Amino acid sequence: MFSLKRKQPPILGIDISSTAVKLLELSKQKKGFKVEAFAVEPLPANAVVEKEIQDVEAVAEPLRKALKASGSKAKHVALAVAGSAVITKQITMPAGLSDDDLEKQIQLEADQYIPYPLEEVHLDFEALPPGEDDNPDSVEVLLAACRSENVGARTAAAELCGLIPQIVDIEAYGVEHAYQMITDQIPDYGVDKTTAVIDIGATMTALTVIDDGRMIYNREQPFGGKQLTEEIMRRYGLSFEDAGRVKKQGGLPDNYEPEVLQPFKETMAQQVGRFLQFFYSSSELEHVDYIALAGGCAVIPGIAEMVQNNLGIPTDIVRPFDNIQTSSKVAIQRLQNDAPSLLIALGLALRGFD
Repeated sequence: MFSLKRKQPPILGIDISSTAVKLLELSKQKKGFKVEAFAVEPLPANAVVEKEIQDVEAVAEPLRKALKASGSKAKHVALAVAGSAVITKQITMPAGLSDDDLEKQIQLEADQYIPYPLEEVHLDFEALPPGEDDNPDSVEVLLAACRSENVGARTAAAELCGLIPQIVDIEAYGVEHAYQMITDQIPDYGVDKTTAVIDIGATMTALTVIDDGRMIYNREQPFGGKQLTEEIMRRYGLSFEDAGRVKKQGGLPDNYEPEVLQPFKETMAQQVGRFLQFFYSSSELEHVDYIALAGGCAVIPGIAEMVQNNLGIPTDIVRPFDNIQTSSKVAIQRLQNDAPSLLIALGLALRGFD
């Protein structure tokens, strides 16, 4: 007898940042994955502030445009909330509990660790793999809680577009999922490598440290390309929209690079060093083997070389689509140009194959 296995519907990874909606659809191939669709659509000013949605409809409209532009027919989606919106706590529970019993026990004890009424949060947990020195009579559990309003705003924007939210992840875990797609570019990559993925967006920068293939540290801090845009506004008397346009397309005076762009690049490199110092001060590790730059600011010419020269650590821009197939309807050059900004969307799309 032959049994027919129903094909699992694709998961569309949707990353809602402070300035854009980014979506990506993958399919599984015999060797690796294939990009079936992607799109990036800018958000109106202040629709999202520091990764918190302020206007659901103002996010839904660009998402509709992105869906149309991508040509994707996928309905099931994976979304993510910022790490700063999530409380995580590692707790110890008795070993041998069934999943149902573990969930009941966590529900009983969760109010000890969550500073909000439990009816106001979305709660999830994951049993962690045992370590060599762990007590066999107990299990370590990662508890995660997010205010319902943060989750609800993202799912509401998706539902307004006729989409079905299936997964709500944390952005840092999206980066961890996508990490498998950049290991080829890491020199002498091995399981003992420690990589700092630094995502420098428009308003926020996030450091995710991955050791032995697993995330061990995440930190977010306000800093990003908006500061460069504002300096262009101030220096050349432009509106915010015009400053953002010429920053990307060119056309600024000759003094822009030495007097505006170069100081910003130096500040970026200093921020990367400061982020790593925060990590070293809270970890037993005293170095990372590789720095992977992501986000919109990663494509600024020469920034990877500057960071590498300043810190003495091999540094490059993430290239997750170098060795991946693409659908004929995907604009390959645009995909490569946007690649550093698509790391979270990629990680979310990969969740469909867990």
